[in-house]
Amino acid sequence: MRFRLLETGAHDAAFNMALDEAVLEAVAAGDSPPTLRFYSWDPPAISIGYFQGMREEIDLSACERLGVEAVRRVTGGGAVFHQAEVTYSVVVREGHELAPADILESYRLICAGLIAGIGNLGVEASFAPINDIVAGGKKVSGNAQTRRKGCLLQHGTLLLDVDVETMFELLLVPQEKLKGKLIADVKQRVVGMKTLLGRELGYREAVEALRLGFSTAWAAELEPGQPRPAELARAAVLAVERYKTEAWKFKR
Repeated sequence: MRFRLLETGAHDAAFNMALDEAVLEAVAAGDSPPTLRFYSWDPPAISIGYFQGMREEIDLSACERLGVEAVRRVTGGGAVFHQAEVTYSVVVREGHELAPADILESYRLICAGLIAGIGNLGVEASFAPINDIVAGGKKVSGNAQTRRKGCLLQHGTLLLDVDVETMFELLLVPQEKLKGKLIADVKQRVVGMKTLLGRELGYREAVEALRLGFSTAWAAELEPGQPRPAELARAAVLAVERYKTEAWKFKR
């Protein structure tokens, strides 16, 4: 199979989510081929799942104080703090071999690329249903997907490092006295590649390992490209008219 490969680097939260959606629209319209994209976040951000309430999940005053953006995704799942990570997204038409009707199987097929990429870095990882990847018994990647306009969009993270303390400054905890216990629990369940490797892992090295991993696991030819001008223009509109608006952020 063949994919367009986009490596779009670091952008703000609204643009990152808008470009994923713009690519989905372009693939759905037949204007763009199946696409795999790698990117990162600048400034750091926290994203909530489509069905979550921002005021219920996030301490917005803490976000403002720490310079962290807040955004709602089109995919489900929980709140995610995006800082030291590589984020990927994949968009294919439904009916593609990576997008079977069985959602769990589609997660398994797509996440095989992440597992192979992590393996290229010398770390053994495995799929943990429904949508996580674990290494050393701990979560190193979370993933989410949506299906709309006849397409599947899946995106997820490879954690390069984990700052649990900052994450819990940004998240609202029902009972403040439980925060210490929750932090300890997350540290037992979540790990970054820095800890697994015993060294710093840079974004560029991680992207290269993942690129090879997806290519191998999917038996795919990844053709480096750029977002089409129409996709960039649509993303710019979506960023302003949807992802940055109060109506979208606080719609639930």
